[in-house]
Amino acid sequence: MKPAPSPQKDAYSLVLEAIDLGLYKPGDRLVESELAERFGVSRTPIREALQRLETQSLLTRDGRSLIVASLDHNQLAELYVVRSELEGLAARLAAQHATEEEVRVLRDMLDSDRLLAKDPAALARTNRRFHKMVHLASHNRYLVQQLDLVYRSMALMATTSLSSEGRAEIALAEHDEIVQAIEKRDSDRAYAALKSHISKAYVTRLKSDAEAAE
Repeated sequence: MKPAPSPQKDAYSLVLEAIDLGLYKPGDRLVESELAERFGVSRTPIREALQRLETQSLLTRDGRSLIVASLDHNQLAELYVVRSELEGLAARLAAQHATEEEVRVLRDMLDSDRLLAKDPAALARTNRRFHKMVHLASHNRYLVQQLDLVYRSMALMATTSLSSEGRAEIALAEHDEIVQAIEKRDSDRAYAALKSHISKAYVTRLKSDAEAAE
């Protein structure tokens, strides 16, 4: 069934969200007419959205077709280096500047996410919301903008590290460490906890990719 069009989102946001949610995975071909029908919009904004996504290297050419790009080993390493530093900084600033309400929301998110430990797909979605809340709690608009770019590239990952056996429970414990540090306004601890969290997620992904290549 074709999803109802959303008046709040433009064609670019709709296509990007579809990639982020895994409706279109790396290597999948994107066709203007199919996308226009799926999202209930005309082909012109879809064409403009695809051109924009190609410019941002989220789509690539395969002959005359546009396909969802993929990240090679080196690109993945580069992305995680940047993500680790920027997210660590966001946690440090959140410990310094988050409002009491923002800290409470982070704690509530974590409590809710524990109920999803057996559902990696659902947990992946709430995981993004948790990290976004940390970004916003930094109260630094320029940092949030850069992290948005990083997460846009992360949409090119076909799988989530949370699907690896045991990773969900460990990730939630790491989130708890991050929230505790922010609650206690310990900026150094928050920075270290989030950097460690990203590093462990990267190790999990590398192991998963290696096993898939066997």
